[in-house]
Amino acid sequence: MIKIAMTSVYVDDVAKAHAFYTDVLGFETRNHVDLGDGTLFVTVGAAGAQGDVELLLEPGQGPIAEPYRAALREAGLPVIVFSVDDVAAEHARLDRLGVRFTQGPEEQGPVITAVLDDTVGNYVQLMQSVAK
Repeated sequence: MIKIAMTSVYVDDVAKAHAFYTDVLGFETRNHVDLGDGTLFVTVGAAGAQGDVELLLEPGQGPIAEPYRAALREAGLPVIVFSVDDVAAEHARLDRLGVRFTQGPEEQGPVITAVLDDTVGNYVQLMQSVAK
């Protein structure tokens, strides 16, 4: 069986991304390693769950990352989708914390979604399955 172990999100600033993804979104730090020269290897994951799945906060500078991120942002597309139990409640919680949303909770077929700005160059979608 093949399972997802790690995926990455290119970010403007790894330290700022780490703070946002942990302090605001509620992820836990899985790895925080200083590789020298100010380079950090930082992964986060769902707090208390999915211990075998990590999100790498990857430096977003460079000839591959920059055009990719700019194209996604210009198109208004999220770079990643996170599952939540209640999009409306999560939207309200994050809104109180000052998180900027580009799309509030909206039913889209079998899911309810909302899209937020992660403050480090990306749009992130929250998704809740709707029982029909």
